[in-house]
Amino acid sequence: MSTLDPRLSRRRFLVGLGAAVGLASVGLLVQACGGGAAPSGGSTSAAQPASQSGQAAQPTAAPTSAPTSAAAAQPTAQGGSAKAGQLKISYWGSFSGDNGKAEQELANRFNKSQDKIVLDYQFQGSYEQTAQKLSAALAAKQAPDVSLLSDVWWQKFWLGKLLVPANPFMAEANVKPSDYVDSFINEGTRSGNVYWIPFARSTPLFYYNKDMFAKAGLDSAPETWDDLISWSDKLVKRDGDKLTVAAFESPNDASYVAWVFQPVVWQYGGRYSDDQYNITIDQPPAIEAGQLFSDLVWKYKVASTPKDIVVDFTNGLGATMMASTASLATIEKTSKFPVGTAFLPKKKQFGCCTGGSGMGILATSSQEKQAAGFQWINFATGDDSTIYWSQTTGYMPVRKKAIESDQMAQFYKQHPNFQTAVKQLEKTQPQDWARVGIPNGDQIIGKGIDRIIVSKEEPATVLKDVAATLRKEGEPVLRQLKAMGQ
Repeated sequence: MSTLDPRLSRRRFLVGLGAAVGLASVGLLVQACGGGAAPSGGSTSAAQPASQSGQAAQPTAAPTSAPTSAAAAQPTAQGGSAKAGQLKISYWGSFSGDNGKAEQELANRFNKSQDKIVLDYQFQGSYEQTAQKLSAALAAKQAPDVSLLSDVWWQKFWLGKLLVPANPFMAEANVKPSDYVDSFINEGTRSGNVYWIPFARSTPLFYYNKDMFAKAGLDSAPETWDDLISWSDKLVKRDGDKLTVAAFESPNDASYVAWVFQPVVWQYGGRYSDDQYNITIDQPPAIEAGQLFSDLVWKYKVASTPKDIVVDFTNGLGATMMASTASLATIEKTSKFPVGTAFLPKKKQFGCCTGGSGMGILATSSQEKQAAGFQWINFATGDDSTIYWSQTTGYMPVRKKAIESDQMAQFYKQHPNFQTAVKQLEKTQPQDWARVGIPNGDQIIGKGIDRIIVSKEEPATVLKDVAATLRKEGEPVLRQLKAMGQ
C-alpha cells in the first residue's frame, strides 16, 4: 500500500476524527431483534442500516462529544478473565438489547470452544459512540484488539492505517474471501486486502401492516411508488385535516434517512456520487427523488415523519415503512398484527443498497493478539455463528454456505419475512462514496433530506447546498486516496 499523504500524520488523523465525531449531530437509533436497552449504535430508529440495539421504543438522543481523556475512552468490561497460559484479547461491540445479548452469547461460545484465548467482550454504545471512543483510545494507546465498525466509519480508520489486512490470518485458517457473500466481503476489500470483515449486514426492506392491507382490499405490497400513492387513500385515516394513520412512515434524519433515500435516488437513475468520486446528489434524478419524498408528506399528505418510525409502525400508526432487515425480529415481536416484508418499491428502475457493520483488527495490537483476534472474527462470522446471529436478530448470514444450509432453508420456511432480504441481496449494489467515504457524509445528507420532508424546502435548493458541503468535506479524503493509489 502506498504511504499516506504526508500532510496527514496519524496523530492529526486521530485528532481530526475525534473532532469530527464530537461535532457530528447524529440521531441514535434502535434496531434488530426484540426488546432491549440502549440503541445499537446508540440509535433509536430501526430504519438505519444494521443498527445494534434491540428496542424500538428508545427516545432519540445525540451522541456525546468525543472523549478527551484515556479514562473517558474506557468501556465497561463484560467478562473475560484469563488463566495462566491463556491469551486475553479485547473486542468492542455496539449492540445493546436483545442483539447485545446475542453478541455476548457468541463471545461466550467462543470462549467455551477453545482454551487458548479469552475474549473480553466490551459494549461501547452506538456505532458513532464506538467510533469516537476508538479514536480516543487509539490516541491514548489503549485501543482494543478488534472492534466492530459500521459502514460509514471503518474507512476512516483504514485511511489512517489503523487496521491491518486479515489476508495472512485468513490464509492460515484456510478461510477464503470467496467463502463470504461477495458483495459483503468486497466492500471491506482494498487493493486485494481485506480490512473489514462482514458481521452484521443488512438491506433496507419495505414493511407493511397485513391487517391494514387486507381491510383495504390489498393482498400484496406495492411494487412501485406509484402503486403506493394510488393505494394511499385506502390506507390512511384522518381526523379532519389531521393524519392519524399514515400510508407511509417517512424516514427522517433520526432514522438514517440518508441510507434509505440512497436507493430511491438510484431508482430515478441517479447517484449521490459517481465511481470517480464526483458528487452528483444535486443532479435531476436526486432532485426527483427528493420531490417524491416531499410530495408524500406535503402534496399528497399521506406520509408522516415521526421521531421513531418503528415505534409508530408497530403501534399501528402507519401502514408501511422502509427499515432495516436488522429490525425484523423486533418488529415481528412487538407488532400486534401480522407483518409483511417486500422488496423496496421501484420507480424508473429497482434500487437497493446494503448496510450494517463488520469487524476490523487494530494495527496497534501485537501480532500475536492480531492473530487471536482473527480467530474470534472467524468464529463469529463462521457458518454456525452467522446462522445463530441471523435467526436471532434478522441480520443476513454473511457466509455463502450458511445461506445455502438446511438450517436456514427450514428457518425461511417457517419465517418467510427473513428470506426477503436474502432474495433482494442479489439486486443490491455498493453504497455511494458520498455517504460512506466522506466524514459525516451520512449526517450531511440526512440533514438535507430533513429540510425537504420536515421543513418543506425545495429539493433543488437543498441538494445544491448538500453537494457543496460534500465536495468541501471530501477534498481531504480525495487527497489521501490519491496518495494511496486508490
